[in-house]
Amino acid sequence: MKTRFEFPFARTLCGVLALLTLLLAGCKSTPKVDWNSRVGSYTFDQAVTELGPPDKQAKTSDGKTVAEWISRRSGGGSFSIGTGFYGSHSAVGLGTTTGTGHPDRVLRLTFGPDGKLLYWSKNY
Repeated sequence: MKTRFEFPFARTLCGVLALLTLLLAGCKSTPKVDWNSRVGSYTFDQAVTELGPPDKQAKTSDGKTVAEWISRRSGGGSFSIGTGFYGSHSAVGLGTTTGTGHPDRVLRLTFGPDGKLLYWSKNY
């Protein structure tokens, strides 16, 4: 007589894996923006609609608007304290970390007095 070994949740696991596979296959990255094609026609209002309000914005003396969107900020530091006990002994440990050192990802758009894109730059 053959003994058959079954996993009680095998069907459920297969179903979950199939669902995750379909979900991940449905995800796609956003296409890269061709900023050069937007120069002269893309407006500040369109930028705010697409990217949200800028993180920094300044108006220059000649009427231009320089706006910056920061998409990823560099990490900060942390500090932790831990304690331990063993029998009648105890100890305290301290730990610190610093940021990753990655620069912020900044998209800078410069708009003319008419609100249309003149220049763009990004550091990523």
